[in-house]
Formats: sequence, structure tokens, C-alpha cells
Amino acid sequence: MIEVLERNNRKVRQGVVVSAAGDKTCVVEIKTRKQHAVYGKMVTRTTRYHAHDENNDTSVGDVVQIMETRPLSKLKRWRLTEIIEKAK
Repeated sequence: MIEVLERNNRKVRQGVVVSAAGDKTCVVEIKTRKQHAVYGKMVTRTTRYHAHDENNDTSVGDVVQIMETRPLSKLKRWRLTEIIEKAK
């Protein structure tokens, strides 16, 4: 009996491209809203991820989806899966 190993589910995030200056790299900013632990006020957190963009398709302002992957460089641990909306 041959057992097939499946890969684990990978994290997927959606955000806005804030920089596409690097070669085959884009910086995606993701905003999350969480409630403050003590005061209960909603707080907006921003996180920036360096994502691998193989064909240099993205430009600043695009809404994209990225997926977690193996380390590709010092900062890149995400790759671009699709461009949801192009910048106007």
C-alpha cells in the first residue's frame, strides 16, 4: 500500500502593493483590525510582506493575493498567486 503525503495548507493573505521597485519582488501591505485587549478600542495594524513576483506584473496600488512559501531570500517568504484588482 502506497501512502501519498499531502502538503499542509498554506497561509493566504490579501493586500495592496506599496512598492514594486525590486526585480521580481513586490512589497504587499496588509491591514488587520483587532480589538485592544484592555480598552476594547479597534486598532488597525499594518504588516508588510516581501513577495516573489516572477513576471514583474504588479504595480503600486494593485490588490493582490499572496501565499506562504519556502524562504526565497533574506526577506521573501511569500509568493504572488493572483492580481485581484489592477490600480486605476
